[in-house]
Amino acid sequence: MANEKHGTITDNNHAALWHGRFAEGPDAAAVEFETSIHVDERMALDDIKGSKAHAEMLFKQGIISEKENSEIQNGLSSIESDLQSGKLSIDYSAEDIHSFVEATLTDRIGDAGRKLHTGRSRNDQIALDERLYLRRVIPELQKNIVSLINTLADIAKNHTRSLLTGYTHMQHAQPGTLAQHLCAWAWMLTRDVERLEDSLKRVSLSPLGSGALAGSGLPLNREFVADQLGFSGVTQNSLDSVSDRDYCIEFTSDFALLQSHLSRMCEEVVLWSTTEFGFIDLSEKWSTGSSIMPQKKNPDFAELIRGRTGKVYGDLINLLVMMKGLPLAYDRDMQEDKAPLFEALDTVQGNVIVFEAMISSAKWNLPKMEASCFGGFANATDVADYLVRKGLPFRLAHGVAAKCVRLAIDSGLSSIEELSLSDMKNISDLFESDIFEKITPKACMEARKTTGGPSPEQTEKQILALKEFCKKY
Repeated sequence: MANEKHGTITDNNHAALWHGRFAEGPDAAAVEFETSIHVDERMALDDIKGSKAHAEMLFKQGIISEKENSEIQNGLSSIESDLQSGKLSIDYSAEDIHSFVEATLTDRIGDAGRKLHTGRSRNDQIALDERLYLRRVIPELQKNIVSLINTLADIAKNHTRSLLTGYTHMQHAQPGTLAQHLCAWAWMLTRDVERLEDSLKRVSLSPLGSGALAGSGLPLNREFVADQLGFSGVTQNSLDSVSDRDYCIEFTSDFALLQSHLSRMCEEVVLWSTTEFGFIDLSEKWSTGSSIMPQKKNPDFAELIRGRTGKVYGDLINLLVMMKGLPLAYDRDMQEDKAPLFEALDTVQGNVIVFEAMISSAKWNLPKMEASCFGGFANATDVADYLVRKGLPFRLAHGVAAKCVRLAIDSGLSSIEELSLSDMKNISDLFESDIFEKITPKACMEARKTTGGPSPEQTEKQILALKEFCKKY
């Protein structure tokens, strides 16, 4: 606790791990400024797991006795159990989670606890804890994303023939289906899952045994620890091992891309829920009202997800700027890696869960979506394709279709199909009466049978492929 008179830390039971070189304790304000336990406490179980493997290795290498190892293992297990049950609470006067675990262990088992840090630095210890933590929690995020993909595929399955205009530049482009659009969202998310999987491969190397930067003069067995913890191997350079935060940046970059996808999806939900579009009706459970306008039903949750994108992008920039000029090896700046990493993770995980609940409870206005396919000349490309089938080169066919659009506009019409056959023949004698059945929104959609297209057979294939993808996780 702080000495009220001098404002310094004087309680040796909770002294900093490095206090021995100093003649007086640190100022209380300095301790408060530098402590990280409020952030890194979530890695308590990971710290214990790594410490158990380290102690087992110390025993195997003859550095500590069997009795000491047994005391350490039992002591760490008791701390783990008490933390999980709530019997033990984190002591926020500790400098960091490593200090808390070691001090608690020493309180419980005595001198054997003081041997746990043999051959280990907090530099390689924190690098290990972060890797263990990410390997533990990222699969949970992947499961959340996969659950959303499954939900989107399930909704799409019911809408393989539900017409919906596709847009480019927010202008009518070509007729599609709701199923194709939902599958597009889902395929974006599959890449997020795969990126996280790829990042997990690079984080699956143990840095423990790298020490402060130069390894150890003791006969440590790094490979044994890596095997005990389920890593695929060890990092190859001790200097790089403790100064590397690529994995923090890489995962946060993955989170930023995931957040970008969620934001784009939410932007469309917000647009589609407007009176002007009216494609989607969000559940009242996932909408809010107005304090002044009684009629309002606002898509606040989609807006909040979209709004939190800046937070995740900021977390990524935070990490990039923090690391950009640091000399090797460890610098205290790197203590600041955890807050943006954890904040970005928490943000995207919460957003994925909320988006799934919001979209799964929504209703779709199918007549309004289908009506959007009429007018706006979304079938102009199909007019050109019709002429191509008649043998006209596409560039010329494109020009003919454009003239049809121009004529309709000049005639005060909103669609090509409102033109008469004679009007169209005046532009090209290749038009026949069957043109009108070829350019209905339904016909245009069903004609798009290339892989990935909006035709029912193609979207059904996509849905099956998405379902197969989800089975892997």
